[in-house]
Amino acid sequence: MAAKDLYEKDFYKVLGVDKKAGADEIKKKYRTLARELHPDKNKGDAAKEEKFKGISEAYEILSDAKKRAEYDEARSLYERGGFRSPMGGGQQGGDFNDIFGGGNPQDIFANLFGGGRRGPRKGQDLQTEATITFRESIVGTHLDLRLATDRGAAQNITARVPAGVNDGAKIRVKGKGAAGEAGPGDLFIMLHVKPHAIFGRKGENLTLTLPVTFTEAALGADIKVPTMSGDDVTVRIAPGTSNGRTLRVKGRGITKGATTGDLLVTVDVQVPQRVDGKALDALRVFAEETAHEDVRADLVTKAKA
Repeated sequence: MAAKDLYEKDFYKVLGVDKKAGADEIKKKYRTLARELHPDKNKGDAAKEEKFKGISEAYEILSDAKKRAEYDEARSLYERGGFRSPMGGGQQGGDFNDIFGGGNPQDIFANLFGGGRRGPRKGQDLQTEATITFRESIVGTHLDLRLATDRGAAQNITARVPAGVNDGAKIRVKGKGAAGEAGPGDLFIMLHVKPHAIFGRKGENLTLTLPVTFTEAALGADIKVPTMSGDDVTVRIAPGTSNGRTLRVKGRGITKGATTGDLLVTVDVQVPQRVDGKALDALRVFAEETAHEDVRADLVTKAKA
């Protein structure tokens, strides 16, 4: 594609978003359209395949802050008529020189987007999406994908997902994009991570909510806690532990390179829904013995401050 085609295209219109749209809105819109137009879902529909290529091209520019800023400036200048011939033979206004330092717009876009008049281009980069489990995102995995090519044929692609990837991360598979005169482009795979039943993530740390009984929190206890590696660790609940307190288990988080995060265990004190018999009698005795403790002594004072 010539550079001229890039700045003449309204990528915001292609994605159906406002020019002031934030990165999250652009990503959300692209995901919606990609699911609707993906070649695997619309086999043999050339029109939708072409639209899929168009939104992939638009997202490639608008999802990159630097490329987006430079595209916006060049697009604005183009709309104002600051230059009319990207081949250097037409009118160039002062605005163009101010923005690009007198350079040729064809050369600017050739550097930005890999196009232009300087010989054959690589093929277009393509994007697809894949969903992996939470555990796979932590330990890494391999994806086996079957995707339609730009010529309508299908190809099998294997991609390695490194350990510790986040939801929304992109992995690059070299040479698996659209064909081009200078070789194929690359394939970018956006990853979606399924939530785990009990584990969460906070940076490189894993998180876990641990239910404990009222008596365990009051009297203290040693409790076994599961880890992502499959074995259990024992955490000590100190007497008088309050609800919401977080305990740290060193080295049981996410390993990325030479560093490993921790497991953050948050205490969730479970208040019994029904108490009767001897347990009820014991609680009444406890209430009488602790009646002198006013835990709300300064509540009213603080409210009036």
